[in-house]
Amino acid sequence: MILYISILFFIDHTIGFIQSPVPNVLLLLTDDQDVELHGLHPLQKTTEFLTEYGTKFTNAYTSTPLCCPARASLLTGQYAHNHLTFNNSVNGGCNGHHWRTLSEPRTLPVLLQKHGYHTFFAGKYLNQYKGAEVPPGWDTFYGLHGNSRYYNYTIRENRRNVSYADIYLTDMLRDRTVKFIHNVRKGQNPFFAMISPPAAHAPFTPAPRHKGVFSHVRALRTPSFNAPSKDKHWLVRTAKRLPNTTVFTVDKYFQKRWETLLAVDEMMMAIITLLKKYQCLDNTYIIYTSDNGYHLGQFAQPFDKRQPYETDIKVPLLIRGPYVPGSILMNFAVSLVDLMPTILEWVGLSVPNYVDGRSFKDELLQQHQTKRQSQHRVLLVEYWGEGNDETYNSECPGKQTDHLAQCTLDADCHCQDAWNNTYTCIRDFRDNLDRIYCEFYDTENFIEAYDLIQDPYQLENIGYELLPSDRTLYGYLIGNLTICAGKSCHINY
Repeated sequence: MILYISILFFIDHTIGFIQSPVPNVLLLLTDDQDVELHGLHPLQKTTEFLTEYGTKFTNAYTSTPLCCPARASLLTGQYAHNHLTFNNSVNGGCNGHHWRTLSEPRTLPVLLQKHGYHTFFAGKYLNQYKGAEVPPGWDTFYGLHGNSRYYNYTIRENRRNVSYADIYLTDMLRDRTVKFIHNVRKGQNPFFAMISPPAAHAPFTPAPRHKGVFSHVRALRTPSFNAPSKDKHWLVRTAKRLPNTTVFTVDKYFQKRWETLLAVDEMMMAIITLLKKYQCLDNTYIIYTSDNGYHLGQFAQPFDKRQPYETDIKVPLLIRGPYVPGSILMNFAVSLVDLMPTILEWVGLSVPNYVDGRSFKDELLQQHQTKRQSQHRVLLVEYWGEGNDETYNSECPGKQTDHLAQCTLDADCHCQDAWNNTYTCIRDFRDNLDRIYCEFYDTENFIEAYDLIQDPYQLENIGYELLPSDRTLYGYLIGNLTICAGKSCHINY
């Protein structure tokens, strides 16, 4: 009889008939944190905990390698061509009219709040958010005005704006989150908490206690480091070798980026410790990721994102939570647009038709099984170059009509964006294939493609060597994915 009851319990539990407590969700979103250049190294404790008791994704990607579009995609589950946030400017849709009136009212926190979740936000929201009001969906809100910074910032604290001069922002976010969890545990509702620290974004200011910890470290000397490449699109192939002074700057920025992340590691462990203390850790999904990656010196590009290379488009993703297998490296490819539908399915909500991403909840569960589904997946990466008359820097060579952008003295006036740095890429994963194919919208209709199995550093552009049938297929995929919406974005072939 006891055995019979036990078997029934196992069957019901497996297929979901027995109700478990509604889970909490905690999402930590860093800023410009790479994977390819060992960007997770400073988070030793966080990485150890989340990989031992959770799943580490080896193929997680941003949908647009730029802060505001990527964050908009995470919050809506949509590609940028649908939420219409194309860059970090108001004119480019960042916290613009379309976002505030059409996209923002149906973001992830809005849906969770309607489902009874107590929602909490702390940190950088969108680059052009200036604290005029609390965005919809947030019960408790501590939103940074503007772009990432570490000191001398203003926070929208629920009903008022408060300025701080000397409190290190990551530490302030830690304290606000700890207080929130302490208070919300007394209630009956589950919580959704999103924390978005400034690390590892410029100006790369570490907490005083961490300054100099990585002073002995240099930027990773990948095979492409300070190596101009003539088979890339115009902006990259016109690069010249970086002078020693700029290489020194790249090294310093690399060190400081790592040092800023040490406070994030401390914050994560403080939160985990508190969840464990209040006995809600096992019922909380913890997601650690970033809005985009970053390059430092690759192809003689000093320091930035915005390029279609693994350094810029690949992001960390570690997940722990109910039924998430532990000590697993998951190769299944996912995009930031997939997080929203996955979270919605975790908490028992249906995924709206306007969501472009697809849930990977089932793929996580299948990690327990001996026979797994195919790893075949196609992801879209899209970017719009920002160069225009207003991005001209008179301190650097060139003309205003060149429409270059991100030209700075600390980068030796190497311009890191331009009007023709506009592209769409297909990130193609099959059982025996790992490839990226990109089409640029410039005067050359330039093509780049790389076999990431044979050429993980993307040194050799094989775009013009692909079979005509392959190029036709990728052209078809780009044509469909750049106008897709909802489930039509779930293309397999």
